[in-house]
Amino acid sequence: MAVTFPVGFRAGTAACGIKAFTAGAAAIPTGQRDDLCVVHSSLPCDTGGVFTTNKIKSASVVIDQLHLQHNRVQALVINSGNANACTGAQGFKDALQMAKLTADRLDLDPDQVLVSSTGVIGRYLPMDAVKAGIAIACGGMSPDRGTEAARAIMTTDKVAKIATKEIEIGGRRVRIGGMCKGSGMIHPNMATMLAYITTDAAVEPGLMAMFAKPVADLSFNQVTVDGDSSTNDTFLVLANGAAGNDMVRRGTSDARALETAIVEVARELARAIARDGEGASRMIAVRVHGAESDDEARTAARAVASSSLVKTAVHGGDPNWGRIVCALGYSGAELALDKLHLSIGGLVVFERGAGVDVDLAAVRRAFEQPEIEIVATLGMAEGHAEAWGCDLSEEYVRINAEYTT
Repeated sequence: MAVTFPVGFRAGTAACGIKAFTAGAAAIPTGQRDDLCVVHSSLPCDTGGVFTTNKIKSASVVIDQLHLQHNRVQALVINSGNANACTGAQGFKDALQMAKLTADRLDLDPDQVLVSSTGVIGRYLPMDAVKAGIAIACGGMSPDRGTEAARAIMTTDKVAKIATKEIEIGGRRVRIGGMCKGSGMIHPNMATMLAYITTDAAVEPGLMAMFAKPVADLSFNQVTVDGDSSTNDTFLVLANGAAGNDMVRRGTSDARALETAIVEVARELARAIARDGEGASRMIAVRVHGAESDDEARTAARAVASSSLVKTAVHGGDPNWGRIVCALGYSGAELALDKLHLSIGGLVVFERGAGVDVDLAAVRRAFEQPEIEIVATLGMAEGHAEAWGCDLSEEYVRINAEYTT
């Protein structure tokens, strides 16, 4: 159900042939999959967002940042296949038109609609196809189409990425749902991902904006696939209040419970991105303990997960743990070499400043598992964090060598 799992949310999708038109096709190919979706809330949402740190931003990112200032969002319109980035004034006109077309269909104001795009950079959106797609999506909306919406936002993703959770707040059941896309151009901070989390919790105005960055830091900002950050990165969290609970206020136990649940959904989505990295055959989970702070632990974990040498060693099943120690050393996080402890798949490979006598064949087998767990203890304090990545393969090169062709 994804983003339509919470009460009051529904979605619709359409197959516009956006990628084909972007590549110069004259018509929508037979069997074209859905590449546009609209998500609608029956009530205005308290909304927060985190966007790309790239100095070059897509038109959709700029428009969303403006619309969020009004904090009365009630719909999302998202397309895949075309990023609408580096498209000048026309790109901004097209993003605004997407918001207006959606608003007109749903009887909203344009600033109540947020816009997202993902795909090829530097090509104009085929607006005739987009206009028709918005009409189809808005005309076929249902609470049962959340998973279809998650498929519609995919680019090189192999699987739809969704997550849900339920908690109780003030005696009321509160639902949280999420979807995201992301497979390549993934690297902190943010990545070429579109991620959306919805909840039917009733919250005080501004709470979702307060949650957005901490949630991203504990989830999406800890994912790395290939070291590239995009022009379109967007993470949005929306709360529409349809659960009917007493309003959740900042600084309360209910706020902490809601934030924790949202983080859990975001982390599940983040792990799904790492697992589905372009060309990936293995996911890498890096857990760091004993750092000076949680921030330093995040820094160290990301350094290991993003190391091309670590990623290629994992892909080749090469038990070269020295690359992991090296990445920890250059990460910028403080560590005590004589207290540094490193394990791979539960096998201790380094402690007390040196490698240990370990069965390298067993380490190789650990590297060949679908999910590899790397645990490092830095020996400094109590900081801890986790990051996720994947192996780097020949298939990744092929996918990106042929991306626009």
